[in-house]
Amino acid sequence: MAEQVSNVTHKYLRPKKTFPNVWCPGCGIGIAMGALIRAIDTLELDRNEVSIVSGIGCSARIPVYLDFNTLHTTHGRAIAFATGVKLGNPRLHVIVISGDGDLLAIGGNHFIHTARRNIDITCILINNYIYGMTGGQYSPTTPFAKNASTAPFGMVEQSFDPSDLAISSGATYVARGTVYHASQLSRLISQAIQHKGFSFVEVIANCHTQYGRLNREGSAVKMIQWQKECAVPVSTAAKMSPEELEGKFVIGKLHEVFRPEYVSEYQKTIDRFSREEKSDQQLQES
Repeated sequence: MAEQVSNVTHKYLRPKKTFPNVWCPGCGIGIAMGALIRAIDTLELDRNEVSIVSGIGCSARIPVYLDFNTLHTTHGRAIAFATGVKLGNPRLHVIVISGDGDLLAIGGNHFIHTARRNIDITCILINNYIYGMTGGQYSPTTPFAKNASTAPFGMVEQSFDPSDLAISSGATYVARGTVYHASQLSRLISQAIQHKGFSFVEVIANCHTQYGRLNREGSAVKMIQWQKECAVPVSTAAKMSPEELEGKFVIGKLHEVFRPEYVSEYQKTIDRFSREEKSDQQLQES
């Protein structure tokens, strides 16, 4: 079974890319990448019809290793580039990979408006509560009172709940998983890719090198164990009181609705304009 999983993973990696990867040993990003690969393989997508777009940061390095149509773009602008890709070639399965700083800080405006438009893009946020690559600065998801290199005495700002933000902004599919629950994460990503509209998957991941060290949360194993202990399935959470859920987080499919998708509606406008233009030409010729 392990050999089978390994073969699936290697099938989608760039053969000439230098390994091992840039991530710290034990980093959750590699697990998230594996979950994405297995989701794509399960759906039997043609790799030439998959486009993966990222910005800057640890999580944004994922497309560098994957053998698809990939774009490694500027900081915070992955969704803007992905929107152009989807409009230019609507048949592509467009997937954005981003970290919490990249997507929700400098990229926050792109995120909320793409969700509002309900464009058919799958956005995967790897949320490790900190800027990992650039030195451990606090991000929009760093919990209150936790430490960061730019908050050495504790975070004084309140943090975003990315999934709540996605739902309130108009995303039509929203889910949350963890790198501990890797099999479930693959299933959630599969559902997100199949969903017609803006889909969002939040992945709770560990950054033991920056966040864990600054907050004395221990090794990668200990931080991933925390995910196991604090994650509550949607069905279980529905039976729990707010007090019982204190200090925990809900995993699974959190939200799914169906409404008109942006690219399809935009094409209708183009088609209508083309018909009207053709009709005007025929009138002029007659």
